[in-house]
Amino acid sequence: QPKQIHEIKDFLLTARRKDARSVKIKRSKDIVKFKVRCSKYLYTLCVFDQEKADKLKQSLPPVYMFAAANCYSGLSVQDL
Repeated sequence: QPKQIHEIKDFLLTARRKDARSVKIKRSKDIVKFKVRCSKYLYTLCVFDQEKADKLKQSLPPVYMFAAANCYSGLSVQDL
């Protein structure tokens, strides 16, 4: 069952957890949804301000790619 997060600060803390695997960003006409996949739950934050959404996207933790081993640590961020 998905969980909703109401505060941006709480979402950023959740996105920086060790079990956070990916962030998906869904944009519609008047709302932007940020979905972070953790091991147990999918957490969703709804943002109604486009400027806040852009700032939040920039403050997400980066993806660290390792070319030698075909694996990565960090989050994969998808803008849908």
